[in-house]
Amino acid sequence: MLVQQERSELPDSVKHKNEDDDEEEEANYNDETALLPSESNQQQKDSGKWDKLTDHFPKIAIFSLLCLSALILILVRSRSETGAILCIESQLSKEAEGIPYPSVNFRTVKRLGADTTIFSTVHSENWIVIAVSGYPTEEIHEYTKLKGWRVLAVGGYDTPSDWNVSGVIYLSPQQQAALPYRIVRHLPERSFVRKSVGYLFAIQHGAVRIYDADENASVLGDDLNKAFDLHLNGENSRRETILQYLSIENRTCVNPYIHFGQPSVWPRGLPLSLVGKINPEIAYGQVFSGNQFIQQGLANGLPDVDSIFYRTRKSGIKPYVIIFDQNAPPVALPPGTMAPVNSLNTLFHSTAFWSLMLPISVSPMASDIMRGYWAQRLLWEIGGHLTIHPPSVHRIDKIAPHSYADEKDIHKNVDRLTQFLVSWRTRKSSILDKALHLSHSMAEAGFWTAQDVVYTAAWLQDLISIGYAVPRSLALDLGRGTTLVHQEDHKSFTPIKLPSVHLGVEEATFTGTEVENLMRWRKFYVNIVLILECRWPLNHTALAWKMLYGRMFKSVSMLSAHRDEEFGVEESDSEHSYKSLPAIFEKFPNAEGFLFLKDDVILNYWTLLTADKSRLWNLYKITNSWLHVNFYKEGPLWYHKSGVRKAVQAMISDLPSPYKATYRSNIDRSHYVVCRSNVFYVPHQHVEGFSKLTSLAVKKNLRHEVAVPLILYALEFKDRFDISAFSEVIYKPSDAESAADYYSTRANAVYPWYAKNEVELQRIIKAMSGGDHLLLRYVQ
Repeated sequence: MLVQQERSELPDSVKHKNEDDDEEEEANYNDETALLPSESNQQQKDSGKWDKLTDHFPKIAIFSLLCLSALILILVRSRSETGAILCIESQLSKEAEGIPYPSVNFRTVKRLGADTTIFSTVHSENWIVIAVSGYPTEEIHEYTKLKGWRVLAVGGYDTPSDWNVSGVIYLSPQQQAALPYRIVRHLPERSFVRKSVGYLFAIQHGAVRIYDADENASVLGDDLNKAFDLHLNGENSRRETILQYLSIENRTCVNPYIHFGQPSVWPRGLPLSLVGKINPEIAYGQVFSGNQFIQQGLANGLPDVDSIFYRTRKSGIKPYVIIFDQNAPPVALPPGTMAPVNSLNTLFHSTAFWSLMLPISVSPMASDIMRGYWAQRLLWEIGGHLTIHPPSVHRIDKIAPHSYADEKDIHKNVDRLTQFLVSWRTRKSSILDKALHLSHSMAEAGFWTAQDVVYTAAWLQDLISIGYAVPRSLALDLGRGTTLVHQEDHKSFTPIKLPSVHLGVEEATFTGTEVENLMRWRKFYVNIVLILECRWPLNHTALAWKMLYGRMFKSVSMLSAHRDEEFGVEESDSEHSYKSLPAIFEKFPNAEGFLFLKDDVILNYWTLLTADKSRLWNLYKITNSWLHVNFYKEGPLWYHKSGVRKAVQAMISDLPSPYKATYRSNIDRSHYVVCRSNVFYVPHQHVEGFSKLTSLAVKKNLRHEVAVPLILYALEFKDRFDISAFSEVIYKPSDAESAADYYSTRANAVYPWYAKNEVELQRIIKAMSGGDHLLLRYVQ
């Protein structure tokens, strides 16, 4: 049923917010003292006449085709051709969706004959593969000094024609074109993804291990065996067990930099939604050594960080010099949990050579990251895992950052990709068929294009043609850690905190009381979702706030005037911020509650530990915030306008009976409330009601300042509000020159203090350290 497609037949690409006191209160409400806290089957007789036979011909034809299809499946199954069945299923369903499924039988791929080129005598078990662009770097010369390793450099059309280093095999584009590999004609001319040719060359010439290296990274020390596990089994194996992250429900990705002492630094390819998760693991599992087929090493100096980190964590032209904990033990990832994998400092064992393919339809800066996630998902199918190792190279920051556009394929898709990969399942049997199936599934889902589906088929056929020994796949159960030593055998390891360029915390200096406080705060806030609204345009302080509050809050949703994928921000109209809340409520159905906060409010989270999380928190106790306005008095401010007053009255009139009764008990008919509502809390029990009332407020086009207090008054009797939460809020006094003059750690919140730049953010954090001493270490 399966037909081999020779490389000459493969297409180049494939298409598919009391009356007497009104005047005084209104005077307090102005822009300077802005307010705080959204078919029947019917049997028929045979007439024997041709015309009736004609009438039923379509049904007969369909029934015949169904019978024929069933017969084909039965015959194929009787021959144990499971792969063919799935091929038929794919051809029927997948092609209809626009992306053809390559028809290829890996069992019939022909082997290449003996190498008759100038490289016929080249053989080595250990290969270092590097993509080169300019003239040889000093680092490449250093690679040649590593004993037991053969260095292979792969050039592109922009590489100097006279490129040469003694002891290095150099493959020019012309030499690559002469190699008998199917993938050659698919490769771009000027891209490091041409390394894929080098991988095949190394495998064809005896590779057992391939070290994926960077031309600008120098190896620390002179022995890669010290950095990686080169021998997985036998006498030379160095490890019995390895620490392993615990499988946590709904956690698909982790930041391994935290394990190695840099919680505020994140690797290129990490979902931006996770950059604020800087808490170290409390406990680890253990896994037997021997299956760590892909090993990712870290880099000191300039680690593999994305453009967002690079451009928002540095001031001036001083180069980055970031150091990781060299003594932290390697850590493995269990099935269901992933981490970014790059092409700069990574060891691949032969069992995982199939995973070396670099996709070609995404941007070069996204190619190795996409490969890494694709590979990790398939690695679970052969019982393997990824391990992260301490730093083994040093990269110098040459202050030539790549742009966000170069990484757009990562930031746009990586969060969705990890979710997709963890839930992806296949009925294919061999790892090669599974790899092709996953590539096709990813193309259908829009992570890369049909071009990479064809390319994957070519790559996998090339592997077989050069004699690659394909590993056996295993039955996969993502719900079980089959390689764990013991499911309950937890191993403790406390990562240290090293100096960093931004928000670095040194846990080694924590006192027992400080750690205890942090644990108490986390326990209190962990099931509360923080909704953080930031001003536009965004600067790096927005992400910093998310990281700061992310220490306590498990989930932080960000809003601003415009959607920004770079920072993971959803669009929200600041005058109608409450409109965005129901959608966020739906994302977190199990949340204990939702705390809304604008970024001009300093939240002293340590003062709210006695608040009742089952009640509403708002500013009704703050007289110069919760302003009662008379319906029948005119004034110069926007909320005095006739249109606003009529809209509020119409909203009150349209309230469903139970809500209207509650509202009327809270305020007399002559007044309504105006409050900027920059901070308020909605417990789980009131989420449904808040969302229902939001739709009414939206119909009346009420601004945030009148909609939120009206909704809160309709949801609950005010004597059931939490009287302690937000009972102490400080507003900027008229004679204060700076926010630091009136800030107090004893208040629940302070307004306004907005960080327009990193310097001001540092001032805020320094002031807040009076209530959270750990923040003293949050700025270098």
